[in-house]
Amino acid sequence: MKPLPFKVEKLIDGWSLFWAQLVLTSGDQDTLAALRSELAESVRSRYALPSLASDPTVAGLRKLFKAAGCDPSRYRPSSEALLRRLLKGGEIPAIHPLVDLNNCLSAELAVPCCVMSQGTFEPPLTWRVGHEGESYESLRGPFNLKKKPLLLDTIGPLDAPITGSQRVKVTADTRSAWLVSYLPAEVLNPELAEEKLTQLVERAPVVEIVLTAAS
Repeated sequence: MKPLPFKVEKLIDGWSLFWAQLVLTSGDQDTLAALRSELAESVRSRYALPSLASDPTVAGLRKLFKAAGCDPSRYRPSSEALLRRLLKGGEIPAIHPLVDLNNCLSAELAVPCCVMSQGTFEPPLTWRVGHEGESYESLRGPFNLKKKPLLLDTIGPLDAPITGSQRVKVTADTRSAWLVSYLPAEVLNPELAEEKLTQLVERAPVVEIVLTAAS
């Protein structure tokens, strides 16, 4: 991994953040469709809904959410919400190659992942618990960020591993983005995230991985 080209101040213990700078190289929907289907089937073969919360990664994330003051049953990590949808028979939707790859990595690692369009945030970044009065326009509407694990830039709240923000979302015109994976450090490390991302890109070569880093 290379050094991250911007500073991330971490004020919450127990987390590792894996970063990857991605550039779109292909819009090949066939390989992406196959990858999404394979990942959904893999999830259904690896997990069972009644025992999902006891999986070490899922449990590790829940523990970290509780430490921040956030109820993980009310505000589920986005990865757990994705796994639950897949275990109930849903699929990973086709949205945009960068988003699809992000969702595939989230399903593979069972951790929240966010992909942010290049140029939509202003470093340095901070990883901390949300404060009273902090909120943003999320992908599913206004979202209160108090006591949620939260990534911020110099402008303000940037992303939470529950639902992403409208400010950084990938659009039809996005060709370059930063992916961040939120890892429970006791269970997963950035090297494994890098390995899994590389494998996914080899199976569906729609992006170039410019660099990977950890914070």
